[in-house]
Amino acid sequence: MDPQKNTAILPKSRSWQMFDDIAHKYDFLNHLLSFGLDIRWRRQLAKHIDSKSGQKVLDLATGTADMLLSLFKHDPSIQSGCGIDLSDKMMAIGRKKLAKQSIDRYVTLSHGDVNQVSFNNNTFDTVTIVFGIRNTEDPSRVLREMYRVLNIGGRALILEFSLPQDKITRLIHLLYLRHIVPFIGGVFTGQFKAYRYLNQTIENFPYGDDFCALMTKTGFENIVTHPLLFGTASIYQGDKL
Repeated sequence: MDPQKNTAILPKSRSWQMFDDIAHKYDFLNHLLSFGLDIRWRRQLAKHIDSKSGQKVLDLATGTADMLLSLFKHDPSIQSGCGIDLSDKMMAIGRKKLAKQSIDRYVTLSHGDVNQVSFNNNTFDTVTIVFGIRNTEDPSRVLREMYRVLNIGGRALILEFSLPQDKITRLIHLLYLRHIVPFIGGVFTGQFKAYRYLNQTIENFPYGDDFCALMTKTGFENIVTHPLLFGTASIYQGDKL
């Protein structure tokens, strides 16, 4: 995986504090640093939901609720949505966005930990997590929680950064992550450490076949990986049968 050899800037268990600090610029910098691709990638993830009327969806580490917005735009037949996050400042922005789109009456955002999801077994038809699972100390534990709260026949969809297989593309991508992203993110937010944390979590995350193996071990079936932009990100899909 060619991880950069340095120590973590902050414990993943406290990463929500970092997101509180950058909440006011989070959406702007997401779109800027990804050249708007994060918006397109969420739309692509939404296309992989197993569309059926009356769906209940859960978005973990929901942040500013962009994934829930994409899901409701893609499939208006969704009955209800829930989002949980530890960053209250991110969710405050998300609630405003949901109200602006007039879907706040169908969606609730709540303070919650993805490691201990406060919903009963077999509650949701779709569970998503976008750019969030790499910020957890134990991705397997989060996958188990996703599996637990899914209905039989439900689907988990995970969008996460990964590293390209091609050596030249990987080198260019790593240079961007290690140097350009921290500089731009730091200039706009003053939080240089937050954007150094980004590349560290990406480089040390078990992506591709390694992540699919974690999903298989959890119990998911029909696992499919959808690589995005030469493998700089991936959508992972798994069903609970």
